[in-house]
Amino acid sequence: MQGLMMDFPLTLQHAFNRAIRLYPRKEIVTQTEAEPHRYTYAEWGKRVAQLANALARAGVRDGDRVATFGWNTYRHFELYYAIPCMGAVLHTLNIRLFAEQLAYIVNEAEDKIIFVDGDLVPVLEKLAPQFPSVELYVIMGDSPYATGALQPSVDYETFIAAQPETYAWPELDENAAAAMCYTSGTTGNPKGVVYSHRSIFLHSMGVGLANGPALSEQDSVLPIVPMFHANAWGFVHAAAMVGSKVVFPGRFMDPMRIGKLMESERVTLAAGVPTIWIGLLSLLGKEHFDFSALRSIVCGGSAAPQALIEGLQKQGITLLHAWGMTETSPLASIARLRSYQLEQSEEEQFSARARQGTVIPGVEFRVVNMETGQEVPWDNETYGELQVRGPWVARAYYKDSESAAKFADGWLRTGDVAVVDQDGSLHLVDRTKDLVKSGGEWISSVELENLLMGHPKVLEACVVGIPHPKWSERPLACVVLKPEYVDQTTGEEILEYLRPHVAKWWLPDDVVFIDAVPKTSVGKFDKKVLRNQFSMHELPS
Repeated sequence: MQGLMMDFPLTLQHAFNRAIRLYPRKEIVTQTEAEPHRYTYAEWGKRVAQLANALARAGVRDGDRVATFGWNTYRHFELYYAIPCMGAVLHTLNIRLFAEQLAYIVNEAEDKIIFVDGDLVPVLEKLAPQFPSVELYVIMGDSPYATGALQPSVDYETFIAAQPETYAWPELDENAAAAMCYTSGTTGNPKGVVYSHRSIFLHSMGVGLANGPALSEQDSVLPIVPMFHANAWGFVHAAAMVGSKVVFPGRFMDPMRIGKLMESERVTLAAGVPTIWIGLLSLLGKEHFDFSALRSIVCGGSAAPQALIEGLQKQGITLLHAWGMTETSPLASIARLRSYQLEQSEEEQFSARARQGTVIPGVEFRVVNMETGQEVPWDNETYGELQVRGPWVARAYYKDSESAAKFADGWLRTGDVAVVDQDGSLHLVDRTKDLVKSGGEWISSVELENLLMGHPKVLEACVVGIPHPKWSERPLACVVLKPEYVDQTTGEEILEYLRPHVAKWWLPDDVVFIDAVPKTSVGKFDKKVLRNQFSMHELPS
C-alpha cells in the first residue's frame, strides 16, 4: 500500500520563494571597504530574477555549469539561487587552490561562464588561456575592472541592469543537479561532488533543527566559512529557507574586522574554522566587543582544541563543535550537551563539547575496524574508520571511475578515525593518513595537538609522524608560540606539560618551533608539508 501524500518537489525554488514572500523585510548585509552594503530579501529577489534573465540571454541552459570565483558577498548570494533555480548548476571554485588544480576543475566541469570578484581577476588572468569551455567572464565589483586576458568580459551590474525583475522559473526535478564543489585535493586531483536540489533542501532543514545549529528567523547569521567551498556549510541555503538575516564578511576576515562586524550587526550565530576563532580569542584579551546578541558559533573544518572551547566560554561565547565533509554537504554531526550532561562537572562538559558529537537526523553512521571491516564496540577506546550515509551524502564523485573504493556498500568511507562512546557520541582521533603508527601501536596526532594547544604559551600546534629506525614512526610536535613567548620557551617545557596527560610512548620525541602551521586551501593544517619538511629531522636518541 502506498502513501497518499502529494508529490511535492524539494527544490531550491521553495527556499527562494519563502525568502521573498514571507521575509521580504529581512536584511542581507555585506562588509565592504567602506560602509556595509545592505538591502532586503525583496530587493535581492528582484536581482536574482534579473540575473536569471541575463544568464538565459547569455545562452545558459539546463545542466550548464556556471562557475563562481568570489568571496562571501551579496552578489555571490544572488548567484547561489539564480543559477540552480533556472535549472543550471552552480560550480563554486575554491579561490585558494593551486593553479593546476583550478585548471583541472574548470575543464572537467566544462564551465560555461565564470563570475569573478574584481580583486581576484589577476588570479584568473594567468589561467584563462587554459579554459577552452568558458565563453564569458562576469566581473563582480562596484565599477568595471580592466580584465586583460579575461575576454569576453562584462561588469556584473551591466550584465543584469536591463533585465526584467521577474522570471518564469521552470519546473525542476528534485534530483537534478543544483550545485557542485570539488574537494580540496590534499592528495591527488580534487574530486567533484554534485549536490541535488533534494539533498540541499533536506540539508537546509538539518541546519534548522534544534539538535543541529538551530538556525531560525530570529537569527542574524555570519557565515565566515567560505561560499566557495562546501556550500558555506549550508547556512546560505538554510538562511533563505527560514528567513534569517544574513551577514557576509566579504574579503575582510581579520579578527578585528570580524569582531566589529559581529558587534555592529548583532550577530547571533557565526560559523568558521578553528583558525578564525583562535585569532578572535587572542584579540579578546586586548579588545572589548559587545557580543551580547551572540548565542553560539559553529566551528568545524578541523578539530577545535578543547582549550579554544574553554577560552571562548570564559569570554561568554559558546562554541558548537561540528563535523562534516564536502561529501556530506557538509553538516553531519554536532556536539550539543545531552540533557543529563547538564548536571555534570564543568570539566566533563568541556570534554563532551570537544567531541564531534551526535549525527543529526538524516545521517546514519558506523565505525568499523580498518582491517576486518567489522563494527567496533562503543567503548570510547577502540579505533575505527567512520563511515556515513544519508540523503545529503554523496554516493559517487563526478566523472570518477575510481569512486567505488570510497563509497563501499552504500556507505561513504570518510577517512576519519573515530571512537564512539556508549551514547553514540563520536570523537575523531585522526585522519587515517595522519595517525602515527609507532611500534605497531596507533598514536592520535589530533589528541596530542589538542593537549599542546592547551599550553598557555602555545598559539597553534601540529603533530606529524616522521620515520624512525626502530619504531617505524615517532611523533614530532611542531609548535607556534604566542608572539610574547617566542624565544622564551623550550621544547622540554612543552614536553613537561604533556607528560601527566599521555602515556609515555605517546610523548613526542622532539619539539620544533615554527613561525606558522601551513594551511590547506580551506584552512586545515597541511600536515604533508610538515612531514616533507621534517622527514630528515634527527630525533634525540
